[in-house]
Amino acid sequence: MTNRIDTTRLQDMARAYTTSAVLYTALDVRLFTHISNGHNSEAALTQETGLRPVDVDRLVSCALSLELLDWDGENLCNAPDVETYLVEGKSRYAGAWMMFTRPDVSGWFQMTEKMRQPDSTKLGMYDELTVESARKYHQATASIGFGAARRFVRTVDLSDRHHLLDLGGGSGAYSITAVETFDGLKATVLDLPPVVVATEEYIADAGVGNRVTTLGADFTQGDFPSPVDVVVMASNLPIYNSEVIGGVVARSFRALEPGGEMHLIGEMLDNDRRGPVDAAMWGMNELVCGSEGRAHTRGECEQYFRSAGFVDVEVTDFVAGTLARCFGRKP
Repeated sequence: MTNRIDTTRLQDMARAYTTSAVLYTALDVRLFTHISNGHNSEAALTQETGLRPVDVDRLVSCALSLELLDWDGENLCNAPDVETYLVEGKSRYAGAWMMFTRPDVSGWFQMTEKMRQPDSTKLGMYDELTVESARKYHQATASIGFGAARRFVRTVDLSDRHHLLDLGGGSGAYSITAVETFDGLKATVLDLPPVVVATEEYIADAGVGNRVTTLGADFTQGDFPSPVDVVVMASNLPIYNSEVIGGVVARSFRALEPGGEMHLIGEMLDNDRRGPVDAAMWGMNELVCGSEGRAHTRGECEQYFRSAGFVDVEVTDFVAGTLARCFGRKP
């Protein structure tokens, strides 16, 4: 018996935007925070949100159907991941990150026009970056960045390293976490001049200003500070095209001391380009943002390293299905 082909999968894809819209609205009205705080009936939610009862009914029905909410007897409760990450005031709150790409929504529905009339630059949205927009950007991304940095220091032993160069380090999450973890390690965060103003605020808050410094520059050009014995470039891979990434890796190789290492962490496609979806979508996001970036495969990243002269090159999962880590050592 052959499987019957129908339109279900395609219909789900065509209406996937509705799922995002429900999540955004739930965050707008603090639905999950209210429920966590004990306002766990529709009557209580109507009072707390100021919405009409019919709209609370609609929103709750959607959230239940999407498994964002569940029932605890006759009361509503948050799903475990929602309770952990989407309740305001909790230490792992990631609502700002969930909302991070919301301003880009209209651009995703203009992709056809953008492809037919391309208007892109090497840096895309970063061409217009200001100190205030950099602060806002990293307020949204810092919680995720520090989580990834904690995973990095659990995965990679830098106890024998002395100076880390953090390319496009943003909030400084990797540098701050690394020097807090490994005694004797110092770090330099190299990012655009408006960004490092915000970076220095995170460094000051962490109290590591004596071990983490910043350098305001465009890391897609020019030589890097040297000597360093470890280079990290994390979570900005799809922003750039192959020429830029290859150049960054080559200049990192030159800046490293013999025996030094580089880690490129980002959304990488499998070599057959059939996934992960997230990597492909971050590549497409660069059309929306106006850069020349694209999604890179694991094999391409390995080749950037080998072409630069790195040995012992390998790509491993960093966050399965989301992020991969390409490693190389300078002979």
